Amino acid sequence: MRAAPVPVAVLLTLVACQPAPRETPAAAPADASGVITWAASADRMGDGVAGRGYRLVVHTSVGGTGVRVRLSNAFGDRPLTFDSVYAGLQKQGAELRPGSNRRLTFDGARTVTLPAGSTVWSDPLPGRLPAATNLVVSVHSPDAGGPASGHWMALQTSYASKGDHTAEESGAAWTVPTGSWFYLDAVSVRAPAGTAAVAALGDSITDGWQSTSELNRRWPDYLARRLQRADTAVKGVANEGMAGNKVLADGPGQSALNRLERDVLSQPGVRTVFLFQGVNDIKAHTGVTAEDLIEGYRAIADRVHAAGKCVVGATVGPFKGWHEWDPAAEAVRQEVNAFLRTSGRFDAVTDFDRVLRSPYDRARMLPALDGGDHIHPNDKGMQAMADAVDLTALDCGTGRRQTVSPPSPRA
Repeated sequence: MRAAPVPVAVLLTLVACQPAPRETPAAAPADASGVITWAASADRMGDGVAGRGYRLVVHTSVGGTGVRVRLSNAFGDRPLTFDSVYAGLQKQGAELRPGSNRRLTFDGARTVTLPAGSTVWSDPLPGRLPAATNLVVSVHSPDAGGPASGHWMALQTSYASKGDHTAEESGAAWTVPTGSWFYLDAVSVRAPAGTAAVAALGDSITDGWQSTSELNRRWPDYLARRLQRADTAVKGVANEGMAGNKVLADGPGQSALNRLERDVLSQPGVRTVFLFQGVNDIKAHTGVTAEDLIEGYRAIADRVHAAGKCVVGATVGPFKGWHEWDPAAEAVRQEVNAFLRTSGRFDAVTDFDRVLRSPYDRARMLPALDGGDHIHPNDKGMQAMADAVDLTALDCGTGRRQTVSPPSPRA
């Protein structure tokens, strides 16, 4: 997919007085200032391969200066070294725009080693990165092994290579396409004072399953485009959705409760957490009750508020027609949604159930919004969800709680 034209001059011009590179066994934590412009929740992948490079294509939300990336060894079982990390702009495929590729450092060093279970931020890279841009982060590890950390369902083609070709702007060596992001879980920028971000904590619906690949049509992508056009301080969007993820139990990824700190609260500039999760807990029929799930929501809301941030809740959407649906699961969904709408535990509530449901069978998704499996919306459904979010609620005003009630769905 060809990226939208962006003048190369605006991106990542290194200054001549950059500190001389030096080797170090581990990087100190970087300055946490800035605003998150892209994120993807990490999980345990297959085993890493020593000497392999990855050219990872990600789409920014908010623009700014001082690009930083966060590398993850969160699920590794041994130290992991990166000896070369670059960032540039996509021209097409694995090819970069001439003059855009720049080396990233970590506490001034070209090499960084991450202990098992850790993440690390790069130093800021001088220059400006525009909003809504395909940024390409190229990484190489000489000693990768054991479980790799990454995000398997990217809905975006990235590339792998044999050997270190991170400095090359040509795509010739990047011959192996991949639909996953490896080792990279966040990108931030320095934006104008007061600029903030929202982090969407969710499952495969937030992750974008059934939206069109390569076109950034997940509901958080549509939300990011709305925010860029709106008169609001919230401009950044971190998509922390993970397919199969639950609120209460680990499975695909750690549960929302267990990954809240790493994936959401630790991200720079997050003002509001948007919680849209629960259908996997309900449909799994593991004995989870409505009260169990409600307690999970309460715990997340309390932790978000304790961190000084706002939390917006979203009702669980309809899924009748999905093979795990039954009346008992529907009863739990209805009870959970009643809590979300009326409890007052959240700073605002977005009623995704009402956005997505059919007026003829409220347990079923409106066919025009259905991606085909009766639980995941299509592109049109994703946009309808994003359009239902009250942008003023994301600005985290005090003393206000509201439930967004969109117009009744049309057939």
